[in-house]
Amino acid sequence: MSEELSGVLRAVRRRVEPTDAERERLEQAAHEVIGRAEAALEERGIDGDVMLVGSTARNTWIAGDRDVDVFVRFPTAVDREKLEAVGLDIGHAVLPDGHEEYAEHPYVVGEVDGYDVDLVPCYDVEDATAIQSAVDRTPFHTEYLQARLDDDLADDVRLTKAFLKGIGVYGSDLRTQGFSGYLTELLVLEHGGFRSLVEAAAEWHPPVRFDPETHGTATFDDDLVVIDPTDPERNVAAALSTANLARFQHYARELLAEPRESLFEPVDPDPLDPEAVRAAFDERGTTPVAVTFETPDLVEDDLYPQLEKSLDGIRGLLDRHGFDVLRAAAFAGEHAVLLFELEVAERPAVERHVGPPVHVREHADGFYEKYADSGVYGPFVSEERYVVEREREYHTATELLESDAIFDVALGTDVESTLETTHTVLVGAAVGTLAESFGRELAGYLDPKP
Repeated sequence: MSEELSGVLRAVRRRVEPTDAERERLEQAAHEVIGRAEAALEERGIDGDVMLVGSTARNTWIAGDRDVDVFVRFPTAVDREKLEAVGLDIGHAVLPDGHEEYAEHPYVVGEVDGYDVDLVPCYDVEDATAIQSAVDRTPFHTEYLQARLDDDLADDVRLTKAFLKGIGVYGSDLRTQGFSGYLTELLVLEHGGFRSLVEAAAEWHPPVRFDPETHGTATFDDDLVVIDPTDPERNVAAALSTANLARFQHYARELLAEPRESLFEPVDPDPLDPEAVRAAFDERGTTPVAVTFETPDLVEDDLYPQLEKSLDGIRGLLDRHGFDVLRAAAFAGEHAVLLFELEVAERPAVERHVGPPVHVREHADGFYEKYADSGVYGPFVSEERYVVEREREYHTATELLESDAIFDVALGTDVESTLETTHTVLVGAAVGTLAESFGRELAGYLDPKP
């Protein structure tokens, strides 16, 4: 390892390692939550137990993190309806000011001593292949890694998490589609440390497969496959997008070629104002159009797949009608935005429509008769085929996006319902107004990085 890289890693390690005081505060908060949960279980006569999970349990959390994840494990004989009801009851007893969120089933989120606490009910199954809900695996992940991560590897996990956060690919939520904490820990364990991981990643040729426990049975189509050592039918890297794997490889090479601490520090672009957005698109000589609508009331893991599906559907519609899309993006806050940057915003009044070869008589006759007296240009013969030049249905992208044609493409279910109620189409300079809510997102869009 170059001395320069060694110096960078030492500096980052000092920054991301929790202090003794931080560790003590977190342990106290976790102890308080676990104690409350155990008391709540006992009061309700449930023969279950309580377990600290996640990075706090595995000593892989980064200085400044304020998350405590606690699972309440129920006997498998408890039916699902009771688990959810009693799980929420215990959650509210432990976190009286908390609120409910929903993954596969509901759980309670709240705060204790300044720490963000997730209190999640699950089943106490015998092994991860016998899960009754997706979260039942998590305790097995914690136990597996606790038995294998020593202090040095835990330090390298922190380095890796800081690097992934710095380059914007940490988090397995469906908005980020990046590396989960568990995936990060398995990769560090597999490679024996951070340095070995980035050196290997710089040379990967996807698809890449790792099988820590040599299960060797299941096959997956993903670019990165890491077989869950506790569940051989699961790819831990399934949520990772192709683009984010490529970004990791790019920045791994950058770190090795030019080591610097800034790669471990996320930097959000400064937000653009409306005039700057207008000027940027003017300079590019493209036409931005945006479909805006009230954001459906969904959790992010449900919302963003719907936005991406809708973005792809409308992008295809624009392309098929000749309004060539250079790039597209989706943003969401109080309102959602589907943004399309067009190379062509207006098309001629007529379009060419090619028919069958003249020698295919039955189809050719039908085509000719359909258009012979219809007021189009033609039919005429071009090479061996009949051709007409007919009136184009949509002359501008705005006309297309304001029509019902957008409902003929694949849209997210809730997005489609919202669009049917109301939506607005912005074009050209009007797109600049989006900077009032999405100035940072537009800054990132107009100055893209790997």
